[in-house]
Amino acid sequence: MYNSKITGLGFYVPDNIVTNDDLSKMMDTNDEWIQERTGIKQRHWIKEGSNETSSTMGAKAAERAIEKSGLTKDDIDFIIFATLSPDYYFPGCGVQIQDMLEMDTVGALDIRNQCSGFVYALSTADQFIKTGMYKNILVIGSEYHSNGLDKTTRGRGVSVIFGDGAGACVLSRTEDNNKGILSSHLHSQGKYADKLIVTSPSIKHWVPEIINAEEEDISYFPYMDGTFVFKNAVVRFSEVIMEALAANQMQSTDIDLFIPHQANLRIAQYIQHKFKLKDDQVYNNIMNYGNTTAASIIIALSEASEKGLVKENDIVLLAAFGSGFTWGSVLIRW
Repeated sequence: MYNSKITGLGFYVPDNIVTNDDLSKMMDTNDEWIQERTGIKQRHWIKEGSNETSSTMGAKAAERAIEKSGLTKDDIDFIIFATLSPDYYFPGCGVQIQDMLEMDTVGALDIRNQCSGFVYALSTADQFIKTGMYKNILVIGSEYHSNGLDKTTRGRGVSVIFGDGAGACVLSRTEDNNKGILSSHLHSQGKYADKLIVTSPSIKHWVPEIINAEEEDISYFPYMDGTFVFKNAVVRFSEVIMEALAANQMQSTDIDLFIPHQANLRIAQYIQHKFKLKDDQVYNNIMNYGNTTAASIIIALSEASEKGLVKENDIVLLAAFGSGFTWGSVLIRW
C-alpha cells in the first residue's frame, strides 16, 4: 500500500479587510466584545459587486499549491473541493475548478462537511492514494460567507465570526511509509444538526420560498447555539486528538505543530491548555481571518508553512469540529 504526502500548499483571501470597528458601524457591537468572545480582530470579505466566489478563490489557491508542488495541472488525477458555500445550488465547485484551470477531464468530488470539510476531504484523498487509484489529488477548502450573513444587530452573534478565503494542497503518492499522512479519524453526530444550521434554501424551501420570502424570515441566515457548540467542541476535539495519538502510539509531547480549525480562539486555547502544549506547538490565525470554515485549516497550514514553521519530519496534527455535528483529525509526519 502506498502512502500520501502534501507536496504543495497555497492560499488566497480577498484584499478587502473588515475590522471589528467596521462591523460596529453595521450593528451594535464593538472590538472589545468581539475579541473577548472569539479572539477575532479582523476578517477578509469579498467586496459587494465583485466577481469573486468560492470557486474563483479556490482556483487561485489551487494554482499556488500546484506551482509549489513542482507539478503541473496535467499531473493532477482528481479534485476534491470542500465548501458549504458553493457558487450554485448545483453543480458543485469541483467541476468549476476543472474548467477554470483547463484541466483534463479528471474526476471532481464535492464535500459538504462545513467546518470539518477539509479534514474529511484530506482523509478521502488519502484513501484514494493509499489504494493506488490516484497519484496526485488537488484538495481545496474555500468559503464565501460574507454574502450570506445577517449583518444587523439581530445576527451579530454569528456574523462577526466568519470570513472569506480559500486554501489548497496537492496530496501525492509516496512509497516512504514513514512520511505523509499517518492516520485520519472521522466522526459525526447528527442529533445535534439543528444547533448550527442554515435551514434554507433546501429543495423544500427552494424556489417558492426564496421568491416569497418575508423580510423577517431568518431561515436563510446561519443559526448557532454558541454555548452548546462550544461545550461539544472542546469534548470532541479532545477525543479525536487522543484517538489520533493513540493510533500512532504517541503523546502530546510528540506534536510539533497543532493546527485546529479556526472557529474560536477560546476553544483553541482551552485545548492547548488541556494538552499542555506550548505556544510554539500551536498555530492560530483566526485573529486575522475569522472562521473560514472548510478553508480555515488549510489556510493556517499554508501560512504556517510559508513562515517556516513546518519542517521535515515534524509531527503535524490537524483537528476540526463543526456543524453536523462532524469532527475529525489527521496526523501527519512532514
